[in-house]
Amino acid sequence: MAVRVVLLGTAAGGGFPRWNCACAQCAAARDGKLPSRTRECAAVTGNGRDWWLLNASPDLRAQLSATPALWPGPGPRDTPLRGVLLTDAGAGHVTGLTELRGAAGLKVYAAPPVRAVLGPARAALDRYAPWEWADSLADGGFVLAGGLVVTAHPVGARIPTYVPARTPVPAGPWVTAYRIEDLASGGVLVYAPRVEAWSPALEELCAGADCVLLDATFFAADEMVTAVRSVAGPAATGRLPVTGAGGTLTALGRHPGLRRIYTHLNDTNPLLDPASRARARVADRGAEILPDGAELVL
Repeated sequence: MAVRVVLLGTAAGGGFPRWNCACAQCAAARDGKLPSRTRECAAVTGNGRDWWLLNASPDLRAQLSATPALWPGPGPRDTPLRGVLLTDAGAGHVTGLTELRGAAGLKVYAAPPVRAVLGPARAALDRYAPWEWADSLADGGFVLAGGLVVTAHPVGARIPTYVPARTPVPAGPWVTAYRIEDLASGGVLVYAPRVEAWSPALEELCAGADCVLLDATFFAADEMVTAVRSVAGPAATGRLPVTGAGGTLTALGRHPGLRRIYTHLNDTNPLLDPASRARARVADRGAEILPDGAELVL
């Protein structure tokens, strides 16, 4: 028994290369000079039989097909997937739910605002096969098939872009991180692929974990401006960069015994290049960038 995690995808919402981007890094990926990456998603198990998705990427079908542990069987429609844990309602984290339609008996955990905004999608998916939609923030957390104990922790309040500005929305946290513990082995994973600001909650989670999968959308605060001459940046997209004042690299440095793995990398992020100075800097500070398909055992 142990926490076993597969990084199904590690890129931000546009994937890498992004379909409509001709920046230097995307061009290098198309030429085969940099490894391509699918959009961020992971899978976790405590017993090797019952698997739970951490978010549901738009690339989910390809990711499942590339991961033998998640293949169907032994029956014609049997699947090792038991459900999904959503950290937020962002399009890149929920669109893949449509790939799972028709799989009866799945259970989806999400914060109340996320479940509310997904109401129409929930109704549509339940017409294919009924699912159970549970509150991830329920008092005391919850236990997953496979022996994993999970608690969700609020880490952000950003409402998805696709929600109209004047639409009444539920109060409460829109973004959560998950603490996942295997009681048999004692291994603890923190999963936080979206971080708006470093908080006491994240500090406490990292202090008590063995490994963290953490948001690395942007390496620097001005990255979107310098890479693609965009006016957008972390302030506009609600993402805390890796470097700079208050960046996650400094925060993680306070936890030297923690395995630190970055995920959700935007196509502009120099960490996508294994030969970059950015990658060397992060490695020197003890953090890792792993490829799609990498597997961890805690």
